[in-house]
Amino acid sequence: MHIPDGYLSPQTYVPLYAAFAGFIGVALKKVRQTLSAKNIPYLGMAAAFSFLIMMFNVPIPGGTTGHAVGAAIVALVLGPWTAVVAVSVALIIQAFLFGDGGITAIGANCFNMAVVMPFAALLVFRLVRGKIAAGWRVHLASFLAGYISLVVAAVVTAVEFGIQPLIASADGKPLYAPYGLEIALPAMVIEHMVLFGIIEGLVTMLVLMYFIKNDRESVYALQEVKR
Repeated sequence: MHIPDGYLSPQTYVPLYAAFAGFIGVALKKVRQTLSAKNIPYLGMAAAFSFLIMMFNVPIPGGTTGHAVGAAIVALVLGPWTAVVAVSVALIIQAFLFGDGGITAIGANCFNMAVVMPFAALLVFRLVRGKIAAGWRVHLASFLAGYISLVVAAVVTAVEFGIQPLIASADGKPLYAPYGLEIALPAMVIEHMVLFGIIEGLVTMLVLMYFIKNDRESVYALQEVKR
């Protein structure tokens, strides 16, 4: 899902850099104000977890790769703004040290995986769980939060490079990503629907089950539920 250099035009990556800068600015402020001292070590662990899980890149026919992200579980346990910070740190380190994702595309990659995913995951979790505090519905909600949020991020990513032939061409030839939406969307979305979304969902559900059992009071997504 990491977009490399050369796939996005300045018309795309500059606004996404600006959008990401706005989100990370708000996220840093909120994390300083709301993250408890008890959960500070979790922030570093969340960034390391996201970094590790994203390193398992699997090549897919069509020239793309897929992987889980870990953003959903970070959002559910520590909150979406903390997830923005943790996943962004992992993505930036990957781009600069390992060349996983382009430097010009850092804003886009962080927006897709560190902004879209956490908020989508929390929204799905709350919609599916309702007011239920425990049981199978919470487990289903956590699985769907991971699954759907990853698929949504894949759709957003595909749209970003799928529109390049429309907005950045010369003499009818694409200057950046050469494939339109009719190719980009199936190539990105199908693989995440049938494989990587399921992995993301299972990881999200299993890790949340662990936290519910051992440190329920720290789970952000359940804090408003009366027990």
